[in-house]
Order: sequence, then structure tokens, then C-alpha cells
Amino acid sequence: MIEFIRGVVAYRTTEAIVVETEGVGYLIFCIQPLKWEEGKEVTVYTHQVIREDAHTLYGFRERQVRDLFRLLLGVSGIGPKVALAVTGSGDPGRLVKAVEQEDLRFLTKLPGVGKKTAQRIVLDLKDKLKKAGFSGNTFSDSPVEIQEDVERVGSEEAIEALQALGYNEEEASRAVAMARKDFGDEEPELDRWIRRALQLSMKE
Repeated sequence: MIEFIRGVVAYRTTEAIVVETEGVGYLIFCIQPLKWEEGKEVTVYTHQVIREDAHTLYGFRERQVRDLFRLLLGVSGIGPKVALAVTGSGDPGRLVKAVEQEDLRFLTKLPGVGKKTAQRIVLDLKDKLKKAGFSGNTFSDSPVEIQEDVERVGSEEAIEALQALGYNEEEASRAVAMARKDFGDEEPELDRWIRRALQLSMKE
């Protein structure tokens, strides 16, 4: 397992950064890659996902956020893309508090999280977060305002609509998260959510 990579940001894409160290460039998927400065030396805390068809690295500025990402991966129905979107949606401490307080309303506003997934997050992580030493104050040194995405409504209904069409929850959540990225600051009607999510899911 690659615990962290220290090197220079060679270049960025819309989804990832490439960090060069000792002549090797590592493609690392992360939240807001364009905020990483090209040519700057960085330390990226990583998690490696190994599958038959790919070895993928996910990266974080803080070790504790990476550890929270790993805990989310242990929740049934949450894959790396959804876990990455959730940890990058705002203040991670607010996420921990929501789990502690069983705040399903907050959790279902996170990217790719429907009602069932929110319930599983609380059920699976409440004790694990405590054992791992996480609390709402764990991330108090670097507070981040919850992004506007978290306050939007409509994504949960779109996820449920896709599930009614035969998608499982992870597939539906991923498609809606991709649609959200396309819509940007726009808040579309439910039928547009569904149409765009279906189009994007078919391209995968």
C-alpha cells in the first residue's frame, strides 16, 4: 500500500493531479485538482484501489481526511468515487458530527448519498469513528464551509428515480454526482436531473 507520495505537481487535469517523484509520474485522483499548484512540492496522502483492470490512486492533503475516506469505503454501497465526493463536499468535521448525531437529513444532501446509504453510514461508522479517534473537532484546524452542492435538493429524488429504473444505489448515486458536476451552479428540475444522469451513465 502506498501511504503517501512526496514530489512536484507536474500537471493537473479536471479530475486528478500528476505528481513526479524520482522521474516517475503518479496519477492521483482528488477533489478540486486545479487548486494544486503546478511546479510546487507537495505531500499527498494516498489510498490505492487495486482491481483486475486498474490500479488507482486517490489523494488528500491531510492524512485524517484520507483515513476518513478509508472508513467510508467500508460502508456497503460506497465506492471510491462517492467516498471521494463525500470527503470533498465541505468540512469533514461536519460529516463526523452528522454521523454522531444520526443526522440523515444532512447526510442525504451529500453527493451520491441516498437515504439507504445515509442509514448505512450511520450504522457502520458511528462506532468505528469513535474507535478511530474521530470527533466533530478532529478537523477544527482547517474548517471549510459546506459547499453549495450540499444544500441542494433534488439529487436524492433523482437517485431514487434511477433506482426505480433498475439501477442499484451506487450506480444511481454515481450518475447523479456526475450530473451535478455538469450542472455547476444551476439547480435543474428533477426530469433534467434524471435525463442527464442517464446520458452520463450510458457513456461509462
